[in-house]
Amino acid sequence: MRSVKCCLNPIFIIIAVAAVLSQSLTVTSVVVPKSNCYVLDNSSRLLDFSDWVGVPFAHEGKDSDLVIRFCKDVESRSQTGYVDFGRYDKYNYFVAGSGHVYLVQEFYNGDLLNCEHTFDKMGRTAQVNIICGNCLNGQCKGQQSCICNVTYESTCRVIVDLAIPCENQAHGFEGFTVGFHPRSWEIVYNGLTQLGFEKSHRDFSFSTEQPHVTLYLTAIAFQSNLVRKPVVKIFPENGLEVKVSGSGVNGKPPTTLSPSTLLLDWRCVKAQNSPYEVKISIPVEGYEPIEFVLTKMCEYTQNQEEDATRGWAIFGIISCILMVSSTLFCCVGFIYKTQMGSQHGIDALPGMAILSACLETVSGAGQGYSRVVDVNTGSANEVSWERPSSAAQGTWTPSESKYGSV
Repeated sequence: MRSVKCCLNPIFIIIAVAAVLSQSLTVTSVVVPKSNCYVLDNSSRLLDFSDWVGVPFAHEGKDSDLVIRFCKDVESRSQTGYVDFGRYDKYNYFVAGSGHVYLVQEFYNGDLLNCEHTFDKMGRTAQVNIICGNCLNGQCKGQQSCICNVTYESTCRVIVDLAIPCENQAHGFEGFTVGFHPRSWEIVYNGLTQLGFEKSHRDFSFSTEQPHVTLYLTAIAFQSNLVRKPVVKIFPENGLEVKVSGSGVNGKPPTTLSPSTLLLDWRCVKAQNSPYEVKISIPVEGYEPIEFVLTKMCEYTQNQEEDATRGWAIFGIISCILMVSSTLFCCVGFIYKTQMGSQHGIDALPGMAILSACLETVSGAGQGYSRVVDVNTGSANEVSWERPSSAAQGTWTPSESKYGSV
């Protein structure tokens, strides 16, 4: 009876309801691991082995021991020294296996001694077959993980079976990207939220002067219909006004050839030292939601929404008024000069006389040889080559003769 009364206590009920609500509002985001030692398996499950990086696994042999440093390298150790059978390449991640082998890791660029002519001159190489669970031959009894078997194909290549526990984590939406450009993925790549956008970061924040930001969403075509409309939450709730628009808000399926967009227009209503957090959650049917956080700084208050575009609007209005006034002035002037000034064609346009004078001044017209017009013949282009009379020019002497004088 006491237990029933305890359960019916109002305080207990309030605490229970608050716990349920807090759990319903909590959404697990699939964030890219802190290292490159991870894989998305065939079912898009994220397997993160970041805590296993560098963990050694040893296998004792007759002449030498084989040691695997997980996601590092493979070595053969003996009294004569160490022989490197390859290093983990960050560009060659895990590959899906077959049968009892769940994943496969390849190690390249080992020691070249006596292996100079191997495939692509990569030296010694190793292949690590990862088995999730225990060894089939019962090698790992009482151990969480160990090397099950070691097979030397040659002195230059070794194949190792490694049994480790594989803990499935979040179900990522493979092939989904979010970026600031249709062909970029700064925020989300392959369904994984990139570092810097998994939570609030001042180094990745947007300045107060930036009034909007455009996000581009892409997905594999046959899975694009699984993407739902995004949900936007702001923290703190008061102080930052955010308006979301674009094809992504309307539920358009994003594809690689036709990305959907999210346009965020934000305005700082209240200034504060700490940044505002804009959390965007994109639900995906059958997968974990895609979540990321955009950080916005508000160093001062933006009183009106149209502050950023007011200057351009005023400039556009003034430009239109000037263009219309100039057109009317030219038309009126042209009609007046045509009717009253007896001018026709381009000469009737206002300002043509001033423009012609300026062009003549710039081109140097009026300088150099002068043209003599023959009034008898009416030809203005003929140049007189006759000797000038003494009455007009004074006494002429041979020393004053200049060819080409007018």
